[in-house]
Parts: sequence; C-alpha cells; structure tokens
Amino acid sequence: MFDRPVHILASFDWSFFWDTRGAFWDGFKNTIKAGVVGILLAYLIGLVLGAVRAQRIPGLNQLAATYVEVIRNTPILVQIFFLFYGLPVLGMTENFRAGFEAVPERLREAGYALGFTPLKAFLNVTLPIGGRIALPSTINTSISVLKNTSLLLLIGYPELTYVANSIQSNTFIVFETFTALAVYYLAIVWTLSALIRFLEARLALPEAL
Repeated sequence: MFDRPVHILASFDWSFFWDTRGAFWDGFKNTIKAGVVGILLAYLIGLVLGAVRAQRIPGLNQLAATYVEVIRNTPILVQIFFLFYGLPVLGMTENFRAGFEAVPERLREAGYALGFTPLKAFLNVTLPIGGRIALPSTINTSISVLKNTSLLLLIGYPELTYVANSIQSNTFIVFETFTALAVYYLAIVWTLSALIRFLEARLALPEAL
C-alpha cells in the first residue's frame, strides 16, 4: 500500500523549486504585503471599536456593534469583493473588547483614585493590561488574515496562490506546484507562530493580576 507514495516521491521534480523560485518569491512578497496591510488595519479598527464597545460609549457603541455583526455574518470573500482590497478585521474588534473587559475593575478604580480621567485610565491601565490579555486571540486572528490573503487571487492580486495557479496553468505541473505553495505557507505560519510564542512569553502578565 506504500507503492503510490513512494512512486510519487521518486518521480517528484525537485528542480521545480529552484526553477520557479523567482515567481514564488514575488508572490511571497505580495502575500506578506497584503497580510501586513490587513493586520495593521485590523489592529487599528479592532483597538478603536474594541475600546468603544468596552467603554460602552452611547451611540458609538451601537454603531460598533452593527459593524461587528456585518463583518461577522458576511463571508470574507464577499467583503473582499465589496471593498476590492478587503478589510480582514476577522473578529479583531471582539478580541480587543474581551481583553479590555477582562481587566479587573479594581485596577481601573485605582487609576481613578490617582486622579486619572476615563481616557487616561484607559490608556494607562485598560489598554496595556487588556491588550496583553487579548494578545493570544488577536495573534491567532493575524495568522488567519495572512492565510486568507489567498482569496485575493479572485481579484487578480498576484499573491502566492495566484502565482501557483498561474504556474500550474502554464506548465501543467500540478503536484510540485501546490507542494511548493504549501511549503511557502507553512514557512510563513511556522515563523509567525515562533515569533508569537516569544512575544507572549515576553509580555505575559504577572499571575497576581
């Protein structure tokens, strides 16, 4: 029963990786660019709307909740087509809201006792602590943003999946093409995961909190 896998490995064209390195490298760079833009936008919007929802600011809280519902209940592909370049917030707002609301009330009250205004209490107490609490979920969301950049091929953006699809369409070399694609995505995710573990260890909250 091992004949087929052995046959596939024996006939695998390993030189394909070298021959297509330039095209895949260009796709890799475009994937990273799209991922970074999406993650930065997601963090910016998530921080603002998460703070609005956690502080329950009248009017703005309802608008933020409506936005979250629209994003949560529509497919990412629809969002990409609607906004052309996509705005993959992917629940980042709710991640931050949960983190901010998890900050113990006694810490916020301590800030008020020191004379902090609500804004200063948020910036000096809720944001640093709640941001750390939200870190694992927001980083998992960031990985999803990077992986979902593959959907941008549908609008002609030359990221990794678009490049792989073009190569296999022109060469009819399917197995090697998508093996290379998987290797690139695994390299991205594993590298990001390693950075995440390092960051989580450095920013871990004291257990006393």
